[in-house]
Amino acid sequence: MPIEVVGLGTCNIDFIMKVPRFLKADDEVDIEKLVLSLGGSASNFTVGLSRLNVKAGIISRVGNDYFGRWSINKFKKENVDIKRFIMTDESTGMAFIAVDQHGERSMYTFMGANQKFQLEKGDIEYIKASHILHITGMYKEVVKEASKYANLLSLNPGTALSRFGIDTLRKLLEKAHMIFLNKKEVVLLTGKEFEEGVRLLVDMGIPMVIVTLGSDGASLYSKEGMIHSPVREVKAVDTTGAGDAFAAGFIAAYIKEQKLENCLDFGNSIASSCVKEFGAMNVPRSIL
Repeated sequence: MPIEVVGLGTCNIDFIMKVPRFLKADDEVDIEKLVLSLGGSASNFTVGLSRLNVKAGIISRVGNDYFGRWSINKFKKENVDIKRFIMTDESTGMAFIAVDQHGERSMYTFMGANQKFQLEKGDIEYIKASHILHITGMYKEVVKEASKYANLLSLNPGTALSRFGIDTLRKLLEKAHMIFLNKKEVVLLTGKEFEEGVRLLVDMGIPMVIVTLGSDGASLYSKEGMIHSPVREVKAVDTTGAGDAFAAGFIAAYIKEQKLENCLDFGNSIASSCVKEFGAMNVPRSIL
């Protein structure tokens, strides 16, 4: 079975800590719970897709170390294709994530092998053979190069890439078929207030601008107008990976040719399942 969706981006080992409150300078707090998990945007996304019965592959880099080997075994168990999941001489990336009693998070990241990512010939051929390339949590130079070979480009720029601004990223954004942002990232990317920023992205010709709104659900903006999907109220235990879970749900529905309203609804449903439990990889196993 050919790869339907390739996720290109970061793979980390997440050390997720439940804490009663976030620290200030010269402060100390006891960790109430500690979870070790496979993480990173591309990891969260591709595992989520695989659990939703989509054939997914990952392009990422880890170290030739204990955590790199542990990651490979995890992906194998999740049926994610790892032909382009490559071990390097760098250390595997790590993220240290504190989650407070409201489900909000604070994160420190060691990029490790992710930082030395360079697109190789095998990666390019892998992208060309897939239906959708979803890029998330990756450096600008790699994103620009990889996007050239996508049959259909899905882009989740996140905070780091959005900071470069719309003028720097214009050519990249114009290649995207769909772009996933949260409300703050729309403002950061465009330099405009939210509504004006969304209109600017749509006017650039991006077919689908998908904005996650936390407890307010998600909206899709296009030349045809706006579609909104509310979300059922849930108690957020941990928001880590919620955006990746939403993107996995949306694209799983999209690739199965569901209506856009249904894609938004399914993305919300999957993200809601994710935040109800501790950790980033809580996408339920489901078939549309």
